[in-house]
Amino acid sequence: MDPATPSLPDLRLAAEKVLAALAGPSAKLREDQWEAIRTLVHKHRRALVVQRTGWGKSAVYFVATALLRGQGAGPSVIVSPLLALMRNQIAAAERAGIHAATVNSSNTDEWGAIYAQVASGHVDVLLLSPERLNNPGFRDEVLPQLAETCGLLVVDEAHCISDWGHDFRPDYRRLRTLLPELPAKTPVLATTATANARVVEDLADVLGLGIDSPEVLIQRGSLDRDSLYLGVLDLPDPGHQLAWLADHLDDWAGSGIVYTLTVATAVEVAAHLSKAGHDVLAYSGQTDADDRLEAEQALIDNRVKALVATSALGMGFDKPDLEFVIHLGAPPSPIAYYQQVGRAGRATGRADAILVPAYDDEAIWRYFGSLAFPRETEVRQVLRILGDAEAPVSTATLETGVDLSRSRLEMMLKVIDVDGAVRRVKGGWVATGAPWAYDTDRYQRVAEAKRQEQKAMRQYIRTAGCRMEFLRTELDDPGAEPCGRCDNCTGTPVPGGTTETSVALAVSSLSTPGTVIEPRKMWPVSMPELGIDVRGRIGEEESAEPGRAIANLSSMAYGSEFRELLAEGTPDGEADAAVVEAAVEVLAQWKDSWPERPGAVASIGSLRRPVLIGSIGARLAEIGRLPYLGVLEHLGDRRGREANSAHRLRSVWEAYQAPPDFVRALEQHRGAAVLLVDDFVDTGWTMTVVARMLLNLGARRVYPFALAVVG
Repeated sequence: MDPATPSLPDLRLAAEKVLAALAGPSAKLREDQWEAIRTLVHKHRRALVVQRTGWGKSAVYFVATALLRGQGAGPSVIVSPLLALMRNQIAAAERAGIHAATVNSSNTDEWGAIYAQVASGHVDVLLLSPERLNNPGFRDEVLPQLAETCGLLVVDEAHCISDWGHDFRPDYRRLRTLLPELPAKTPVLATTATANARVVEDLADVLGLGIDSPEVLIQRGSLDRDSLYLGVLDLPDPGHQLAWLADHLDDWAGSGIVYTLTVATAVEVAAHLSKAGHDVLAYSGQTDADDRLEAEQALIDNRVKALVATSALGMGFDKPDLEFVIHLGAPPSPIAYYQQVGRAGRATGRADAILVPAYDDEAIWRYFGSLAFPRETEVRQVLRILGDAEAPVSTATLETGVDLSRSRLEMMLKVIDVDGAVRRVKGGWVATGAPWAYDTDRYQRVAEAKRQEQKAMRQYIRTAGCRMEFLRTELDDPGAEPCGRCDNCTGTPVPGGTTETSVALAVSSLSTPGTVIEPRKMWPVSMPELGIDVRGRIGEEESAEPGRAIANLSSMAYGSEFRELLAEGTPDGEADAAVVEAAVEVLAQWKDSWPERPGAVASIGSLRRPVLIGSIGARLAEIGRLPYLGVLEHLGDRRGREANSAHRLRSVWEAYQAPPDFVRALEQHRGAAVLLVDDFVDTGWTMTVVARMLLNLGARRVYPFALAVVG
């Protein structure tokens, strides 16, 4: 043993003192926690710790940090996607004498001072987001020095490394290049609460953790949660689901989370529950960042009964006394489901996790499944553009050369960056010239794994066996066994009763049509490179007014009805009375916010649904006693929907024209506001282009109206 290294009894005593400072005088290390700490501090080895939420993974790395710093080691570097949610842990570390600092996009003016503190030894823990690892300045100027001086590398929420996992973050794979640069014997700790055997194998490979090596500790704890009571409640339709939530939310004395699969559903459910007298807030990735923090704190403080949230309320949310997690709609994998229900019951005797399958679960799974890794032709096109460029190319400019959405393009760039084919630099991206092979087998394996996870989720809903055992088995927990608590083990179904009044109110809520269509404000970047000379802000003189649609295709209200009506294989035909009635109801609600009443109606030409759109336009004109200008002619072919704004705008820029009869009719009503009718709005560029055309032809205003919006 190195004479500077304390004996194991002394080391354990020191560890217990640090833990008491972190978590209070009554806190004691469990044997599995001590095993992980001993591996890092005494043996200077690597460890992968897979333990359920609330087990105390942060205590392991903060205690290990204090002990290693006491031995003269450099600062710990913690890579975590949860920096905004680690406030409590950082405060606890400070109480234990561990000085933590973070560099992120919100404190750029402090970076220089923080790096100086790290270099001078005044920072014990430096917390980084995985995205920071690929920031050009940080990667080239700071990371090499950190690698040389790092005393402990911690990879928190390590399942995000794996492209098998539900929270895959390509930036994490930058660790593949960082790890070989660490000094010999630098301990590495990877932690996660949700990883099956496939994910463990993948992240162990990335982190250089030989699963079979005696030099590496692979610790998998039991995933059972003896406070969790699992159940599935199958209800006949959205009205009964919404009514059940309203009737039963107060069955729990405490607070909880209601998860939905889409933003639209979260907003709808929160609105209905609020009208029913429940204090709830909607929460999603579209919620403003400050509002999200306020909502989280409101739930932590029990100032609201529940957050109605998408998966944006994800890893790291810490409220140990949550009494319920209700899913309106099933997540696409048992791993994702276990992670979300695992937020409840960590400091309560009982917490209920109830899954209410929704009618459109599998359609939503298929949509997210379609966002797979781009095809090889698209990757090669990006590599060609970068290879031909004489200067770095921005992501926005790349969008004009390849038809991928911004999120998919950014994800693809990060993956091939880690693979060495491209490099992010100041000003954009450059090609490295290194050879690169499209890993077809890998991407097919990932897609197949996701299909199997969806199949397992369907089996979870239908199983007659123990639900906790099912989840633990799917996560490869070797100790999986019947829990004796779930609805199947006890033979006690989830109470599903609702009152007729509640169902009627829910149906009424869902039967109220209408959603806003926000007009586009900015032209996509670099459109002149596609031959369209527009840039910057769209002027008021060529912009549509805010519009309305009957339904959102991802909502509970009207969603399924209009998905079927607008599906690819549905025959074209005149709008039925129910659709026309819903359209009239939306217009009646909308009229109070019009700057002026429409003076004419026009329809956008369609190659798929000309009869449907034409009939809606004509009927609304007839009902409103307005002139019907006719149909703007579609000149294009039946192309698929483009993935990004630049390509969508290019495809519709010259795709429509006003026939002579249409122009003459508009001239007769020159200066009128025009109600412009289409089947659905996705990117919004068709409405933008056609509204601009009508305004240039003499319309004073254009009010977009559609049967549905996508998203």
